Amino acid sequence: MIDKDIFEDLFVLEMANNHLGSLERGLKIVAEFAQVVRFNNVRATIKLQFRDVDSFIHRDFVDRKDLRYVKKTLETRLSDEDLATLARAIRQAGFTATATPFDERSVDLCVELGIPIIKLASSDLNDWVLIEKIAKTKKPVVVSTGGSSLKDVDDIVTFFANRNIPLGINHCVSLYPTEDSELELNQIDFLCKRYPENTIGFSTHEYSNWSNSMLIAYAKGARMFERHIDIETEGVKVSPYCSLPHQLDEWFRAFHKAKEMCGAPGSQKRIPPKKEIEYLDALVRGVYAKADLPQGHCLMDDDVYLAIPLQKGQLSCRELMRGEMLLKGVQKDAPIKIDDIESPYSQIPSLKKTIYQRGLDVENGSGKQ
Repeated sequence: MIDKDIFEDLFVLEMANNHLGSLERGLKIVAEFAQVVRFNNVRATIKLQFRDVDSFIHRDFVDRKDLRYVKKTLETRLSDEDLATLARAIRQAGFTATATPFDERSVDLCVELGIPIIKLASSDLNDWVLIEKIAKTKKPVVVSTGGSSLKDVDDIVTFFANRNIPLGINHCVSLYPTEDSELELNQIDFLCKRYPENTIGFSTHEYSNWSNSMLIAYAKGARMFERHIDIETEGVKVSPYCSLPHQLDEWFRAFHKAKEMCGAPGSQKRIPPKKEIEYLDALVRGVYAKADLPQGHCLMDDDVYLAIPLQKGQLSCRELMRGEMLLKGVQKDAPIKIDDIESPYSQIPSLKKTIYQRGLDVENGSGKQ
C-alpha cells in the first residue's frame, strides 16, 4: 500500500528563482516565511529549483539575452554549495526542503542533499528520461497538471503506482498570474474521483484573493497546496502571482477556517458533539400513558401517546415497541420509563445509562436537561 499521507495538509512554498541568484536574499526569504508558518502551525516545505546550467542551456544559446527563460536562468544561478546552504537553512527553520530538478544531474543533487520529496514540473510531464531518473530515487513525487492531457496524467499515475512510489497530484493552471475566472476549481472534483488513491492538491497563481480559492479547494477535497513566495526588497519588483508573508498568513488562516467548517473527513460519518445531541433530544417526543395501566399489561399503540418534553429515563418514540410488558403500574399521563417495562433496552447498561442522561430532570425539580 502506498503511503499518501506524506502529502496530507502539506503547504509547498515555491521559492523558485526569487532568490535572484543571491544566497543572502534566499536566506532572508526563508527567515521571513518561517515566522508566518510557525505562527499558523502548519506543515510546510520551501521548494527550490535545481538546474545544471552548463548542460541545461545549449552553449550556442548562452548569449541569447532575448530569450527570457535563458536570461533568467543565467542571472539567478546558484552554486551547488549555495543550494546546500539554502536547504540546510530551510530545515533549521522548521521546514522540509523540497526541490524541482530540471535535469538528470539535478536529480543526483536532490539525493546528495537529502531532499525527501521531488516535484516534477508541469513542463516535464512527458520528459520520460527525467521521470525515469526521478523514479530511481524512490522518493515521493508531486506533479502539477498544468497544460497536460488526460493521457499525460493517466500515464504518470500508472507509472508511479507500478513502482509503489507515492504521488501527489496538483490541479494547476499554468497562467502567471491567474484570474479568478481561470482557476477551474471543478478539476479538483475530477481528479479526486479519477485518482482516489492519490492525494490531490491545488497549485495556484492567482493574485487577487488569498482566501476564497482556499475555502473552495479544501471543500472540494484538495489536501496539498502550493504558491510562489517572495519578499519585498528595495529595487526588486515582486511578480503579481507571488505571495508576500502577510498574504500567506491570510492563506493559512483561510485553510484553518476551511478545516473548521468542513469538519470530519468526507469518507466517514461525523460524530455529533454532545451539545448537538442534547439540543435534538429536547425535541424528541416521550412516551406517555393514555390511561391508568396495570402491572403485567402488554403495551400496544392505543395505550400510549407521544409528546414533549422527553424526561430523564423516559422511553422516547425511538425505543417504543409493541408488546412490552409493564413491570409496574403507570398512571394516566405519566411518563413510561425504561425501568417500568421489560425491554431489550433495559438489559443493556450503556443504553440504559444514555436514556437516563438525556431529557428533563423533572423529579429533582430542576427542569433542566
